[in-house]
Amino acid sequence: MTQYSGKIIRKTPVVPSQTSASGVWTTADAAAAVKNNTWPVAGVPNPISRSVRTRSSASAYFNRTFTTPTSTTKWTWSAWVKRGTLGAAQTLFGGSSDVNNWGYIGFLAGDTLSFSQADAASVTSTVTTTQLFRDPSAWYHIQVAFDSTQATAANRLLMYINGTQVTAFGTATYLAQNTASRINLAVAHTICRLPYSAANYVDGYATEVNFIDGQALTPSSFGTTDSLSGAWIPMPYTGTYGTNGFYLNFKDNTSTTTLGYDYSGNSNNWTANNISLTAGTTYDSMVDVPTLWMPYNTAGDVGATVRGNYAVGNPVYTDAAVSATYTNGNLTWSCPNTGSGKATISATTGKFYWEAIYLTNAFMTGVSDVASVGRYNNSIVYQSDGTKGINGTFTSYGATYTTGDVIGVALDLDGGTVTFYKNNSSQGSISLSLASITNATAIVVGGGGFSNTGNWNFGQRPFTYTPPSGFKTLNTFNLPAPTISNGASYMAATLYTGNNSTQTVANTVNGVSMQPDFVWLKSRQYTTVGHSLFDALRPIGANTSLPRLVSNSTDAEANNGGLTAFVSTGFSLNNDAYVNSSTTGGNMVAWQWNAGGSTVTNTSGSISAQVRANTTAGFSIVTYTGTGANATVGHGLGVAPKMIILKSRVSATNWVVYHANLTSAAYVIQFNLTNAQSSSPTIFNSTAPTSSVFSIGTSSASNDTSMVAYCFAAVAGYSAFGSYTGNASTDGPFVYTGFRPRWVMMKRTDSADDWVVFDTSRNTYDVMNSTLFPNGNYSETTDSNRMIDTLSNGFKIRSSPVYINASGGTYIYAAFAENPFKYSNAR
Repeated sequence: MTQYSGKIIRKTPVVPSQTSASGVWTTADAAAAVKNNTWPVAGVPNPISRSVRTRSSASAYFNRTFTTPTSTTKWTWSAWVKRGTLGAAQTLFGGSSDVNNWGYIGFLAGDTLSFSQADAASVTSTVTTTQLFRDPSAWYHIQVAFDSTQATAANRLLMYINGTQVTAFGTATYLAQNTASRINLAVAHTICRLPYSAANYVDGYATEVNFIDGQALTPSSFGTTDSLSGAWIPMPYTGTYGTNGFYLNFKDNTSTTTLGYDYSGNSNNWTANNISLTAGTTYDSMVDVPTLWMPYNTAGDVGATVRGNYAVGNPVYTDAAVSATYTNGNLTWSCPNTGSGKATISATTGKFYWEAIYLTNAFMTGVSDVASVGRYNNSIVYQSDGTKGINGTFTSYGATYTTGDVIGVALDLDGGTVTFYKNNSSQGSISLSLASITNATAIVVGGGGFSNTGNWNFGQRPFTYTPPSGFKTLNTFNLPAPTISNGASYMAATLYTGNNSTQTVANTVNGVSMQPDFVWLKSRQYTTVGHSLFDALRPIGANTSLPRLVSNSTDAEANNGGLTAFVSTGFSLNNDAYVNSSTTGGNMVAWQWNAGGSTVTNTSGSISAQVRANTTAGFSIVTYTGTGANATVGHGLGVAPKMIILKSRVSATNWVVYHANLTSAAYVIQFNLTNAQSSSPTIFNSTAPTSSVFSIGTSSASNDTSMVAYCFAAVAGYSAFGSYTGNASTDGPFVYTGFRPRWVMMKRTDSADDWVVFDTSRNTYDVMNSTLFPNGNYSETTDSNRMIDTLSNGFKIRSSPVYINASGGTYIYAAFAENPFKYSNAR
């Protein structure tokens, strides 16, 4: 307070927030607010403070014995879970009186999610998803609602993932109506272990565990759709809990006793078993959580402070030899002599710090470009013998290190350097340009003739040493804000049914719509109907609908294609048999892109062009009149395109595709054919596109009298264009995109095979195996030989044939996002 003219002026205290941390709270007040989840955070309705890591290697779990319940026939269980070890049976929650009477929810060895109950040694109910849960890079929200009073059997047990109800089950045997659940009887219950046996321990992370006794609730009680990104985010539960209900958020890590405190008001506390709060690599109280925020902390981002989804070792990454394996929430690695392992998060800008703790044998740790394949390609490592390795060439560098030493890695992407520290002593700066590292992630590399083990710490627990000034922990909070927060604003994959009449098809997703400028339509079931492509630069003119091009044909454009208009939420159709027939393939898919909505004359090239460009989304449509002579054409993107799809509008010529990952700009690949890439210097004049123009040669495939080009540039968090090398394994290549893909197209380039397109509208969960083929009018194929997982940060090949994964085969891809990795959930 301040004295003025004999008066006392009192100022109301300012409550600190994420954007204004200059309030009057003491340090103790601030710490209490963080612990109690009451710290105000802009745009985060439920700022989760902590998660608990349960290590299966330590047989970690929680237990409690329930009392007489409010209801034996109704309950809801909800939790946020981040997976560690995949491919193992792991029980999330269950109850049992003995080995013959039990009920539980958990992952099976095949990575499905299952509810199962046994009564008197007979399994009376099993409900198991066909959806697979094998994304170790982000958080899932999992909810199960039980209500055996329902007359319809399928309504007696409902599962929800990220707010969406699961409707496809491989096994679905429901309890008889009004049967009591073994979960929520007055018996022993466990979290992260089987309730009746010391088995099926969970290796991973959990937070926001709610159990509601006496109610079967919907997801809106626990989460909501984020208005910014369209992703599912946590909301605090505000209802009643019932007698056995509880709420665990693991935020009080004062002791292992307080870690299991119930915050529902019921005091239904849980006992923690084999969980460590002792500083070091076994410390299990983490700030790895599904909400992004930073509490006020005068010490800055020094570890165990910033909240967000943290980097861990990536068990779905495969390299050219063998890959590291992971335990303890994917923070402990075991790396074979010839192998390597990478982390789940990469970055192109910023300064990041992490630590690696050497456990056994010689090893190398450092940084690598996330797109590189192999032990040493595009990598800089610090080896235990004191040498540094740059792309596999080793020279003297610093001190040797051994068991127990802590290797700090300070990655400065803004300055283009990496500096290694041994026990907080700098070993010197190394230029990233020496290894051509631009999109960097953490790497560990095997060596010395034997396997090695160690631990990573990216800041989800306290660091051993204080990071250098200005360096941050590696998590999604610290990733740059993406240009595009919700891919639905610029790209859509929409399903609709033909009606033999007229209709308008909307592309609205979670309230987000966009007006497309390029629409690609295909019947999913009719083999004589090809792919119909429309755009806003080829106008209707005197016709009744826009002209159509067909990607699986050399034909010139057809004057009337069936699409009559682009509208604010989608597009309108007439009764054309290709795009709107109920009798010749009524199930349709529409892939749509927004090109900005305004056409201009572009004079950047030697030929003037009409261009509609969306520089935010990295997409433009270009029409031009060729002269037959070498020329350049403006594309309007402001950055060099990674892929260009070209077609003559007036002649029967092949579609041609430029892709930055073909052998060179002299090479092209045909969109309407299965052919491998070929040297065709007269198409793009053997010249890569620049930030303003692309080049065309004398070929009529690129230089006819009327041409259209679809140009795509990469936008971080929204679109990616690259290549991968096949390994002929069901544990196929992992491709890091930096987002959760909505749409993926790939093509083998070293041999003949189909183009293939996957999308998350036709396959709403993993695995994705519904394929369409841009070069053919085939119907949609559901094929076990063409399978991928779309993950929170990329996609993973899950089948072995030559179509998408031949041993040593080379493939190009294009991918567009649902959500940038900064905001995406596991799928």
